[in-house]
Amino acid sequence: MGIRELLRGSVDWTRLEALGVELCRRYDREEIRIEFLDADNWLSTPFVVDDDLFVKVVTQQNSLVHGLFTAGRNLGAFSTGTPGFFEHVEGPATMVERELVATERMRAVGLNAPEPVEAFEFEGLGVLVLEFLPSFRTLGELSDDTVAAFVEPLFGLLSRLHDAGLAHGDLRAENVLLSGDELYFVDATTVREDGMDSARAYDLACAMGVLAPRVGTPPTVAAAGEHYDTGTLIAARDFLDFVSVRPDHAFDANRLKGELEKVAAGQ
Repeated sequence: MGIRELLRGSVDWTRLEALGVELCRRYDREEIRIEFLDADNWLSTPFVVDDDLFVKVVTQQNSLVHGLFTAGRNLGAFSTGTPGFFEHVEGPATMVERELVATERMRAVGLNAPEPVEAFEFEGLGVLVLEFLPSFRTLGELSDDTVAAFVEPLFGLLSRLHDAGLAHGDLRAENVLLSGDELYFVDATTVREDGMDSARAYDLACAMGVLAPRVGTPPTVAAAGEHYDTGTLIAARDFLDFVSVRPDHAFDANRLKGELEKVAAGQ
């Protein structure tokens, strides 16, 4: 077994069948149809129920891997001279409860996110149930021209989240969805309250790192500057090297830093 499969783990089929029975009971359905998603997800087993519910199942092993990821991210934050601001939550039930709350908070400040249904514990598993968006594409699946049309709206939504005192903590192409003509944010992670300022700068660095390779560095920085002041842009610059080494980001950090420095110099 490869290290990826070992770390990701899986849920025993017997437990999944029992969970299916529980979902029938909870939603008063005689039977349900489950479609497992082909997702490279380290932190849960995701599936869709009857094309209207999105379910994430979190095991104790998923929780342990989340702890490893959190430690690695905090080390990355330390490398920028910033105390770590990612927060690991103990146990599968707490993980899904925190994600449910994060989703509720995003919706409360006017961001699009799948409608939360519930989070509960079942036989040691954490189970999160959300609305399923039947037709969506991730930002990574969109053409460059389509991405270009949503650059300014994305920064606008992100700044709204930040102005409300919140942060996403895991902004990447897979966590921004386009459904219809609307952007949706998903999979927000847990950030310590005393690290919110750093987490917001990190969010902004992640957003620029996602968009710059798709639409160009100057247009990305210009769009960010429509919603963030120079001080915030420079704070985000300090996280670009950290973001660039993540496997889910691929961009020229030095080029982005250079463009941000032009903004700081008033050029």
